[in-house]
Amino acid sequence: MSTETPLRRTRLRLGHGRATRSRAVAGLTALLLPLAAMVGLASPAEAATSATASFTKKSDWGSGFEGQWTVKNTGTTALSSWTIEWDFPSGTAVGSAWDATVTSSGTHWTAKNLGWNGTVAPGASVSFGFNGTGPGAPTGCKLNGASCDGGSVPGDNAPSAPGTPTASAVTDTSVKLSWSAATDDNGIKNYDVLRDGAVVSTVTGTTYSDSGLKAGTDYSYTVQARDTAGQTGPVSGAVKVHTTGGGGTPGTGDKVNLGYFANWGVYGRNYHVKNLDTSGSAAKITHINYAFGNVQGGKCTIGDSYADYDKAYTADQSVDGVADTWDQPLRGNFNQLRKLKAKYPHIKILWSFGGWTWSGGFGDAAKNPAAFAESCYGLVEDPRWADVFDGIDIDWEYPNACGLTCDTSGPDALKGLTSALRAKFGKDYLVTAAITADGSEGGKIDAADYAGAAQSLDWYNVMTYDFFGAWEAKGPTAPHSPLTSYDGIPQDGFNSAAAIAKLKAKGVPASKLLLGIGFYGRGWTGVTQSAPGGTATGPASATYEPGIEDYKVLKNSCPATGTVAGTAYAHCGTNWWSYDTPATITSKMTWAKNQGLGGAFFWEFSGDTANGELVGAIHNGLK
Repeated sequence: MSTETPLRRTRLRLGHGRATRSRAVAGLTALLLPLAAMVGLASPAEAATSATASFTKKSDWGSGFEGQWTVKNTGTTALSSWTIEWDFPSGTAVGSAWDATVTSSGTHWTAKNLGWNGTVAPGASVSFGFNGTGPGAPTGCKLNGASCDGGSVPGDNAPSAPGTPTASAVTDTSVKLSWSAATDDNGIKNYDVLRDGAVVSTVTGTTYSDSGLKAGTDYSYTVQARDTAGQTGPVSGAVKVHTTGGGGTPGTGDKVNLGYFANWGVYGRNYHVKNLDTSGSAAKITHINYAFGNVQGGKCTIGDSYADYDKAYTADQSVDGVADTWDQPLRGNFNQLRKLKAKYPHIKILWSFGGWTWSGGFGDAAKNPAAFAESCYGLVEDPRWADVFDGIDIDWEYPNACGLTCDTSGPDALKGLTSALRAKFGKDYLVTAAITADGSEGGKIDAADYAGAAQSLDWYNVMTYDFFGAWEAKGPTAPHSPLTSYDGIPQDGFNSAAAIAKLKAKGVPASKLLLGIGFYGRGWTGVTQSAPGGTATGPASATYEPGIEDYKVLKNSCPATGTVAGTAYAHCGTNWWSYDTPATITSKMTWAKNQGLGGAFFWEFSGDTANGELVGAIHNGLK
């Protein structure tokens, strides 16, 4: 199973058509321009004491972070422009920025407003952000040539940054912070303690206990010193704190951000559980669906025993840097997932059974739902890996309909299976299902009782991708994951909005619906027309399977040239691809929130960039 083919979860129909921030992408700022190219820098005389600038790390994933500067007009007249300067220690740098022009000279960085956000009214504020690398914090901040705290005292240097706080005595609702003292030529007066960028207390010592926190929630703390003249220095490095209890969702409120991890990815793709950690994705997701277990003889069975629990990992491949031994009771992906949960206790993991290739086994399972549920429970709760999984997901992609095979188990079969699973697993386990997004009249959503089945489920993963693709070799070209319909769409009802609307109309609560995002594109070759609707000669060549390619490849090999129906497309040479980008994902997350959906999910991790670009876009979009 070293290629894509064995378990590909695709296609609404077989054979005749068928599966970081918006400004960060829409207007990525060119970086590292020569300082000589900069013009119009404000002088100290223009700054006076009418504005402040503050920095916060909005997120930190170990190898990098998202930083944000905020300029606030504290005066009585409008600012006409702003320029922030600061220093990063060696090894810390800006990678990409939005809403400002950012340049550097060595370790000194300068950010200047764009044409549309330079004016700041009295009492108002404006922010810009960037993706950074390295562990350091900014120092020596200047706003329009003066101190970022609103002014400077002649002959008196601002204090240094305090040491990065350390956290102890973490409970459901409180944490104790300690830090090393800052230095100043005339003495330190006090310290501001900042939680998620906002001051929560001012103290004279170097410790502070914060209380009234929310259980199971992520917080970020920094400290800033003030000298006897009232000047504040740079903020310290940040410490991340996750309060105990609650099982909270990191940074997305109650929204789900779920990703599929494919067990066969450990072969040709060389993608492992550790990649979820090194990419920064593990800190941003809430759930993982481990794909796939098989469905055979009416029972849940192992999908790939070697990848699941036998493959030995070396120290450099392992999440915690510890190599597997020949005689340990559990190895493979399951053991790596266990280690990932130890490092990121907020993550919940479900074992997913079925998928496009193995959905044919559910017909036998529907004949005796109780026996099927019993087999699944016994496998998920096997003592060797019972602590790894928090529930079960069934990917029955065409109940009472045709897919890879045709199912004739009847419209009530799905409801029977989900009811039996809930009865067996009980209320303390997650029970979910991945389902079709065919919203056409008389299509797959009309073939089964999805509203009835939803009563037993925590949510549905609605597979709002693979609507169109090169299985129609001659086209017409069409985006495989349109959010809405558009003029010329090849099939009515083949779009996300139609699928969600139909499921809601049938009585499925919006909060039990997750919007699906594909971390890949689908494409044709022999295409001369840039806009959708062109003719083709066949599927475009790709790394693993013709007509389908990872986002991490396409973003460089065939960058997006346009958008349609809420998703992107690209025409390069004679190839035509459609795929989601961080910008289109951001828009889709806004739509999902406006629809009251429970969140989003994606197929699958290995299609993303090495720094988790798409996972980050979902995470930020769901906030």
